[in-house]
Amino acid sequence: MGKIMYQPSVEQIERSQMFEFKEYINGRHGINLENYQDLHGWSVNQIPDFWEAVWSYFDIIHSESYTQIVDDVSKMPGAKWFNGARLNFAENLLRHRDDKIALIFKGEGQPTRKLTYCELYLAVAKTAQALKNVGVQKGDCIAGFIPNMPESIIAMLATTSIGAIWSSSSPDFGINGVLDRFSQIKPKVLFAANGYFYNGKSHDSLEKLQGILQDLPTVEKVVVIPYSEINPNISSINNSILYSDFTANEAEKIEFMQLPFDQPLYIMYSSGTTGLPKSIVHGAGGTLLQHIKELRLHCDISKQDNVFYFTTCGWMMWNWLVSNLAIGATLTLYDGAPFYPDSNAMWDMADELGITVFGTSAKFIAASEAAGNNPISTNDLSSVRLILSTGSPLMEENFDYIYRNVKKNVHLASVSGGTDIISCFAGGSPTLPVYRGELQCCGLAMDVDSFDYLGKSRRNEKGELVCKKAFPSMPIYFWNDPDGQKYHNAYFDQYDGVWYHGDYIEINDHGGVTIYGRSDATLNPGGVRIGTAEIYRVVEKLDEIADSLVVGVQKDGDEQVALFLKMNEGHKLTEELINSIKSIIRSNCSPRHVPAIIKPVADIPYTINLKKVELAVKKVIHGEEVTNKDALANPEALDCFKDIL
Repeated sequence: MGKIMYQPSVEQIERSQMFEFKEYINGRHGINLENYQDLHGWSVNQIPDFWEAVWSYFDIIHSESYTQIVDDVSKMPGAKWFNGARLNFAENLLRHRDDKIALIFKGEGQPTRKLTYCELYLAVAKTAQALKNVGVQKGDCIAGFIPNMPESIIAMLATTSIGAIWSSSSPDFGINGVLDRFSQIKPKVLFAANGYFYNGKSHDSLEKLQGILQDLPTVEKVVVIPYSEINPNISSINNSILYSDFTANEAEKIEFMQLPFDQPLYIMYSSGTTGLPKSIVHGAGGTLLQHIKELRLHCDISKQDNVFYFTTCGWMMWNWLVSNLAIGATLTLYDGAPFYPDSNAMWDMADELGITVFGTSAKFIAASEAAGNNPISTNDLSSVRLILSTGSPLMEENFDYIYRNVKKNVHLASVSGGTDIISCFAGGSPTLPVYRGELQCCGLAMDVDSFDYLGKSRRNEKGELVCKKAFPSMPIYFWNDPDGQKYHNAYFDQYDGVWYHGDYIEINDHGGVTIYGRSDATLNPGGVRIGTAEIYRVVEKLDEIADSLVVGVQKDGDEQVALFLKMNEGHKLTEELINSIKSIIRSNCSPRHVPAIIKPVADIPYTINLKKVELAVKKVIHGEEVTNKDALANPEALDCFKDIL
């Protein structure tokens, strides 16, 4: 059992929404659930009752009620949820219409903007009317090529209020990366900003936008949003109109179209670093219920919170962040480099804006430590009660850094899920202790397990992350997948009727979860399967190492472990250091983990969502072509691996 880093008090536990919900279940069903483990066990054994309780307890706005919660929880894919119900996603997010601050926008180099819930509602009303005026109807696709700014949320809410489908991409994607996504869904209207700022530099998006539109003939209207206060010249953009002109109408009220529970809401995309991105369609009701459950119960978010997540509009955490509007919380949107104007910028922003929920990635936390940031001495951070981390496994040393250098009395919740489910399989709970290196728990009503290759459940052993029963936020289908074959192959090829996620996971006796990284980038030397995160955990705490990447390379019918190291300034990869690294890996992991190959590289490639692209590097090493490089934040880093072996 790992070291306990944080323990909520009895008062904190009993004040939490998780505790109150447990008591609600006890009263509603005449049972006596005592703790989180009891509640989770009940939730996965009584899945229809659980989701019915979420629907009623959190007062989901609907015009028609359901006739059945779910037809068959063992049916994956294809379980039908809340049959007969009619609702609108945007209506649930815009249920609060008062003078409370809904959105705070802090763009790099821009004045801080604030919108109240009243102002947000009015902006959505005008944008929804404008979409109707240009002929947008239920089921049409609307796309956003846009930074994380208020207009991205306004456009999404307007789109979904009238039953159209929203899909967005970050403006730092290249032309091909955007087209690989949007050309599949053929959007009717495209919202785009004229540019953005990153790391002290201004980036013009209009030239890139022209290139995108050349191969998107379905776009009938391009709505250009000025990133700064000066209106850009858009005469070179066909069918374009400035956002202020587009929304110049008298609308003050939104007619929320009432739609089935599984009405398509979002089209999300897989990373697309090893092939054309999968276009994953998520339904309105399932997304809403799953997000409400995670935000209110697992994160204990209420109207009093100011929630920040460092994300772009191309990552599912943006969608997750936006759902906090349904609670009436304040959302802080940041667009720019996380280390600008200095490496303490995000911690400073937390103090400046009174952020209570600080969402980030494992990479940011590691980079903050590497930069020597010590917020516990330089910042107040009294407002921050919860730090969330996702994107990649949070190492034990990252936990040490947060509690030693950031804040001692803070709830640190590492969460893990994915674009595929637009939510989490495992995460945090305000009623549980935080153990070093662990996610606190599996999510409520998520029947998560660890399977060996034979499909047998394993406790306290590393195995494949699976989910054995259906859940509402499963994709409703893949775009352009009429027979469902792509969908089936993505998640159900490994174990029949069981969701296979492609992550290595271990669940221990107290319900804690350890994520070991992607199993589809698994190392397999001598037939023994190894998660890459186990090696990263050891290597990246060495002072000489700035970053690392591990892949398996084929040789003589077997696989060798190859470790590539980006060195810190002033350090070289000497033979002595190589031997030392091998010794450290052997003693901390196992002889099987010791790389046969260790080489220096100038850079490590990442996706725009800050995930290492092991599979793409593996392709380069084996002489295969890597498509969709526009999904990478630094595609030039792949060149470091050409002919490296």
